[in-house]
Amino acid sequence: MIYPLVVYISTQIYKQLPFVVHIKSLTICSLYLPPHQTVHQTELDNLISQLPSPFLILGDLNGHSPLWGGTETNSRGRQIEQLLADHNICLLNNNEKTHFHLPTQTFHSIDLALCTPALLPFLNLTVDDNLHNSDHFPLIITDNRHNSANHYYSPKYVYTAADWQKFSSLPVITSAIIDNRTVDEALENIISIIKTAADASIPLAKGTRRRQYKPWWNDLCQQAYKAQQKAWNTFRRYPTTANLIKFNKSKADSRRIQRQKIADTIASSLAEISSSRNYPDHFLAHKLKEEKTKLNFNTQSDLPYNNSFTLLEFQSCLSTVHNSAPGPDNTGYTLIKHLTIESQTNILRLYNRIWQEQTFPTLWHQAIIIPILKPGKDATNPLNYRPIALTCCLCKLLERLVNRRLVHYLETNNIIHPHQSGFRKGRCTLDNLLSLETDIRLAFLQKKHLVAIFFDIEKAYDRTWRHGILSDLYAFGLRGNLSIFIRNFLRLRKFRVRVGFEFSDSYIQEEGVPQGSVLSVSLFIIKINNILHQLPSFVKGHLYVDDLYISCTGNHISFIEQQLQTAVQKIKHWSDFNGFNFSASKSSEVHFCRKRGLHLDPEIEMDGRIIQIENQVQFLGILFDRKLTFLSHVKYLRKRCERALNILKVLSNTSWGADRLSLQRIYRATILSTLDFGSAIYGSARKSVLKKLDPIHHSALRLCSGAFRTSPTSSLYVDCYEPPLEIRRQMLSLHYYLRISSNTRHPCHGFLLRPFLHRLQQARPSSVPTFFTRMHNLMKDFNLHEVPISLQPSFLPP
Repeated sequence: MIYPLVVYISTQIYKQLPFVVHIKSLTICSLYLPPHQTVHQTELDNLISQLPSPFLILGDLNGHSPLWGGTETNSRGRQIEQLLADHNICLLNNNEKTHFHLPTQTFHSIDLALCTPALLPFLNLTVDDNLHNSDHFPLIITDNRHNSANHYYSPKYVYTAADWQKFSSLPVITSAIIDNRTVDEALENIISIIKTAADASIPLAKGTRRRQYKPWWNDLCQQAYKAQQKAWNTFRRYPTTANLIKFNKSKADSRRIQRQKIADTIASSLAEISSSRNYPDHFLAHKLKEEKTKLNFNTQSDLPYNNSFTLLEFQSCLSTVHNSAPGPDNTGYTLIKHLTIESQTNILRLYNRIWQEQTFPTLWHQAIIIPILKPGKDATNPLNYRPIALTCCLCKLLERLVNRRLVHYLETNNIIHPHQSGFRKGRCTLDNLLSLETDIRLAFLQKKHLVAIFFDIEKAYDRTWRHGILSDLYAFGLRGNLSIFIRNFLRLRKFRVRVGFEFSDSYIQEEGVPQGSVLSVSLFIIKINNILHQLPSFVKGHLYVDDLYISCTGNHISFIEQQLQTAVQKIKHWSDFNGFNFSASKSSEVHFCRKRGLHLDPEIEMDGRIIQIENQVQFLGILFDRKLTFLSHVKYLRKRCERALNILKVLSNTSWGADRLSLQRIYRATILSTLDFGSAIYGSARKSVLKKLDPIHHSALRLCSGAFRTSPTSSLYVDCYEPPLEIRRQMLSLHYYLRISSNTRHPCHGFLLRPFLHRLQQARPSSVPTFFTRMHNLMKDFNLHEVPISLQPSFLPP
């Protein structure tokens, strides 16, 4: 029995005296702070100092801040933010609204739940959706140690406890295994040899069997559940061994049936997504007509990309792979890496047989799908699961060999559009972000309008037209083993969904590129590559794999509207004959302008619907607002990093603790990496905006070093060997600038402002300069403008 103890504390907060209850090892404080009464920060500090730790504070604090779902910050909100930072207190609230203000009929987040770091991993907060005749929604705090959601895990090899010397000596893959059997038999023998050696030298962790959430229910599940309950009631009345065995059997049957139903439902939904029935009728007619034309990839020419693979290529690709979950063959990369050179050479021998004989193992057509529920989505809807595909690692290793040759051919022949930045050597997401930011800055400088449209492609990978990919390969001039391997790779793709230890039936993936494979991204880029060639001359377009945006700059909105409408129509016409479906409801449009006065936004139609006009858009992880202040992005970063800061608070305040080096590594991986991403772009914001991120940096350094909250920030930088965020942004921006300058194939290489724009920039110093102007000035400040920059070598053969 746990008896609560009322704790009396001394505080100057008279009218809102907190009620504190100490239960076993937990202190609960109920607090109310009136909205119009002044509460000094010292009073809140005094309250915190008297609460026995660990404690949980619940109350109506009447503070507004974006950290817990508010649109703006008031003075009380800033006090609470300061309280969180000074005392290393964690916030349990998310973005859910907790209060309904009847006079204005608006929702707010003013009821907060705060706790010490030791409690954070064990507490979950949910907000009830019923007011219960009040104007505040109840906050429900649950302890996840007692009702945590459990999952199933399949048995896995414990590589850290492996006897690799024994493993390397056991599997002997000889040339006779490769040469004297069919490809499928040879592959089966190789997998069997590797698994036998792994079983003998690597311990196997047992899969956990725990309770799983059951979102789908049918008559069969109901019957099995009733049988289980009936067996339980019988055993409870007559607790014999026979009745116990019957109950355990009925329980196992019920669990198996429910998992099977879950897996089958998700699998059928995924199969439906990739079905050709999802294509519109006009494209189906075009598809049937085109697929009647057979593509002859045979050739008598001795093309270098069709040669057999070498051991150097094999080992080079093997050295780049990381540990990942194995597919249907249960043979991971780690096992392949620890094989002897003789065994690896004979695996390469099998690869070359597949390559030269132009065949493909049946097992490699299969994939295992692990469904992962999307955050905040309904678990009962199978479309709300993200499919994670596990394919055979032996197949993915061969795909890497093929992909290197394919990409080398595409790059050396300049086939991929220069404005496609996705998964290309020397390119990154910053390229498209930089192009957009530069165009907007130039438009502002010239007092023009820039309108950008950001497109969304529905089920892009799952509905990619396979015959269209092969047609593009044929048009690019690819013949022989490379193109035939890709054709065999795309054929007869199948998958099964795994839920716990249960598998669904096998389903066919009719269209689309196989998820989880190495070649999929390159093949998708090939199929969508031609879309940028459809745009009018006054419209710019950029791609990052399937993230497409187009933009147009001009003095008159009518001209921009006409050009963008033409571009949208051409994109729609192209997609009608290539199997892609652009969603008008999920696409968005932003009108970037700093001109004064009233300016109507252009109305662009797609599929008979007006594309939604937004004040800001998130593109490749960066929030672009129409004035390009990046204030909304900085607020988003601060909110995200504040939550990640809870990790450091927990690890630095537990009894077992974490050492300084570990805390710094965690900080760099979880928070600093978030602040670094896109800093070359949002770093152009005003200093007053960027300073909002400094408290995150300082709080993290204090937690890592154990410094007092009164320690000067300059001493934190020296003690932790971390520069201020401003200097770090400059360093990362210079790194990116030098990378562009060294890459002659980069579309922004050699970017220079035209003379009149340079004079205009000097005449308007209040306008924010472009990235390249900022970097030129920074290079001069650091006396680096005369340092020669070496150029990157051209693409080397794979």
